[in-house]
Amino acid sequence: MATVVLVIHVMIAIALVGVVLLQRSEGGGLGLGTGTMGGLMTTRGTANLLTRTTAILAACFMATSIILAILSGNTGKPTSILDVPPAAPSAPAVPTPPVAQ
Repeated sequence: MATVVLVIHVMIAIALVGVVLLQRSEGGGLGLGTGTMGGLMTTRGTANLLTRTTAILAACFMATSIILAILSGNTGKPTSILDVPPAAPSAPAVPTPPVAQ
């Protein structure tokens, strides 16, 4: 289950990076989103579409992040060395007498 969510999470992250790079920057950075996208939409419509797509992908990214955090929770009981009862002490070893030669 976690693997499927992780794969979806990575795909959303890659799509989010791509959509952010397509947006027109105010400082004149990459600006790959300038133009009319082949005459299909106006520049303003393209900006609105990219903004909505970014918001949707960001929401999906946050949701998958939270799901992954929940899935990665420890399933085992937390243990402490103070909770483990001490082992009974073993009897000391009896020394063997030296062998006379």
